[in-house]
Amino acid sequence: MTNQIGIPSVDLADFLSGDSIRKQQFVTQLGNAYEEVGFVAVKNHTLTDDLSTQLYEQVQAFFTLPEEVKKKYEIPGLAGQRGYTSFGKEHAKGRSEGDLKEFWHFGQYVSADDPIAKEYPANIDVTELPHFAGVGKQVYQTLEQTGKYMLRAIALYLELDELYFDANIHHGNSILRPIHYPPITHEPKSAVRAAEHEDINLITLLMGASADGLQVLNKQGEWISVTALPDQLVVNVGDMLQRLTNNKLKSTTHRVVNPPKEKWGTSRYSIPFFLHPRSEMRLDCLPNCITTSNPIKYAPISAGEYLNERLAEIGLKK
Repeated sequence: MTNQIGIPSVDLADFLSGDSIRKQQFVTQLGNAYEEVGFVAVKNHTLTDDLSTQLYEQVQAFFTLPEEVKKKYEIPGLAGQRGYTSFGKEHAKGRSEGDLKEFWHFGQYVSADDPIAKEYPANIDVTELPHFAGVGKQVYQTLEQTGKYMLRAIALYLELDELYFDANIHHGNSILRPIHYPPITHEPKSAVRAAEHEDINLITLLMGASADGLQVLNKQGEWISVTALPDQLVVNVGDMLQRLTNNKLKSTTHRVVNPPKEKWGTSRYSIPFFLHPRSEMRLDCLPNCITTSNPIKYAPISAGEYLNERLAEIGLKK
């Protein structure tokens, strides 16, 4: 079914119900939505309103800190993987103009005895906000669990083993990114705060944004406005999953546009969770997604190699 925000809506409780018919309905609805538009709204997910509110409060407190304080947490040499990235540093693929945003990155939490720990920088504490790191970790791990359920449903839709993605995303290179789009203080060069782009990762789980602005491009070439309702997550396909499925599942182009002039004085906050696999996962096109009518479209590559290519394209890595 389609809800009021123009993208299909699914209920995760159906998938987790233990009822095989409800579970299969969820898988079918999800797969169809991802073939058609690449976005779904998900209700009855695992993130509570209270935890979501706590993170938004911490994030707003961080971004209102003085510039010189925030800059302490912008760590050279990390390609923005952890901590703070200042205004205008990132741009869309194929663009040179920076997006009108600043953001923070929480990354994977790995015990020191896991060999993959050496691949990941440590998360960064904000000394001015003693609860910031703890709340971020809780939300990160909650959304990671929700993402695992979503990928299990996707695996079934693709006629793979239900647990196909589990080992590939265990201690994967996922990122929780609180974003701040500051108030607009003068006539912008463009109507767009974040230029049209596709996400790099497998799937993205978006907590409800604090203001409108997200738009997705449909098959008819029309931009559709999307706002995550308070009790829903918006979950979209990223380029890694599109590549793995040889374009069977669609990584939808989306952007963030500026608000009407009367709302220029307001900030916009958005918190996506970019679910990435471990770097060694292969993104080679799945054999059952290659047919005579859909011949192979991508060369073999690992997730780590692909991520490095894309980070360079968007200006976060040299």
